[in-house]
Amino acid sequence: MSGIGLIIAFVIAIIVMIFAISKLKIHPFLSIMGVSLILGFVAGIPLVDIKNSDGTVVKGLANVIGAGFSGTFTSIGIVIILGALIGTILEVTGAAFKLADMVIKLVGKKHPDVAMLIMGWVVSIPVFCDSGFVILNPIRKALVKRTRASSVAMTLCLSAGLYVSHVFIPPTPGPIAAANTLGIGNNLLLVMGLGALVSIPALIAGYFYARFIGKKVKAGDEADSEAVNGEVVKTYEQIVAEYKRLPNGFLSLSPIIIPIILMGVGSISAMAGWTGTARTVAAFLGTPIIALAVGTLFGVWILADTKKLNKFYELTNDTLKTVGPILFVTAAGGVLGKVIAVSGMVQFITSNASLLQTVGIFFPFILAAILKSAQGSSTVAITTTAGIVAPLLGVLGLSSPVMSALTVMAIGAGAMTVSHANDSYFWVVTNFGALTPQQGYKTQTMLTLVEGLASIAGIFVLSLILH
Repeated sequence: MSGIGLIIAFVIAIIVMIFAISKLKIHPFLSIMGVSLILGFVAGIPLVDIKNSDGTVVKGLANVIGAGFSGTFTSIGIVIILGALIGTILEVTGAAFKLADMVIKLVGKKHPDVAMLIMGWVVSIPVFCDSGFVILNPIRKALVKRTRASSVAMTLCLSAGLYVSHVFIPPTPGPIAAANTLGIGNNLLLVMGLGALVSIPALIAGYFYARFIGKKVKAGDEADSEAVNGEVVKTYEQIVAEYKRLPNGFLSLSPIIIPIILMGVGSISAMAGWTGTARTVAAFLGTPIIALAVGTLFGVWILADTKKLNKFYELTNDTLKTVGPILFVTAAGGVLGKVIAVSGMVQFITSNASLLQTVGIFFPFILAAILKSAQGSSTVAITTTAGIVAPLLGVLGLSSPVMSALTVMAIGAGAMTVSHANDSYFWVVTNFGALTPQQGYKTQTMLTLVEGLASIAGIFVLSLILH
């Protein structure tokens, strides 16, 4: 099959995949793999390798699927595992709480909503947004009681900060996987930098919407509520006391900041034309896998400092269980991208590229938003969209490193638009924020819409400047 028929088959395949995940409740890994296999059949990819008369070999469908799957694991698997392990260590040792405490001291107690926004943004860089909300929610409740601020505004500021870094900034698995799929996996520092920059309009928009809706919606744990679902609201001091002793600020920050510094030095060494041993060492330590491995060593230091080193095996085992599904879904997205790449669809689109060229950076945003809204998972939306968009970067005019990084941002913006009832994070925010589902749609769902639209607007402006 070729031409417009292949495009129609692709659209149908995506619809089937969304239906299988969202309605039939088939696991995303099986859904994406099944759709990839069927699309490969329909596209006419040969079942076995075929050797042409000129000696070139056309890979069979089984080998195409294997190449897409193994290629993703080879390049990104270890990075995802180490990033998740760092997040788990920060969570268990209280280092994530220490980071939050530092933010509160920086911003001041008179601006608790800003503190929650920034603290969520910082903590969710290494920690999943769902876990981050659970970790920081006791602080939110204590601050609501202490400052008598709007509980809804505080909930949404925390949610907004967590969600922004979750979809934009590595070492969160989604952005890492997307960067790798789009060919810039070795330039994570660029992705991190643009992720931080793109976060600004989303954080500002999220903050003002939280303040606005906080005046109109009242949660069950407002300042005059002493207990929620039978749980007595703890004071800030009680929460700190439960950890017995928090690690110091530098140690808490080191698993995040050290890898960033190492990757930065690696990039500088390449741009500055370093030579000899200095260049070799900088390039080695600046590789994402090695940089995050060093960050993990600092995490082990935190475990030793907090007398929890005996839990390291258990934490590693739990982390592997957590990231396993993410790795497999990411690899399945790589399979779909590989099938698309060899199907002939890219060549057809390239020859009829005028429409896509006009859509440009909005194409990955729209596709990711459709996938996110349909099936709920931001990570699935990010990895799947990246696999689909990767073969089309040249057609879309997004093939340079900077534009590829902005494409990762556009995919992330789409993957937060919107969080509703089919998203686990929606239920985490509403349940822990003492909101009803109806209130959740007015607050969390609308918040993610505002953040997503603000983000893509900022990304579009950056694309005009940096193109």
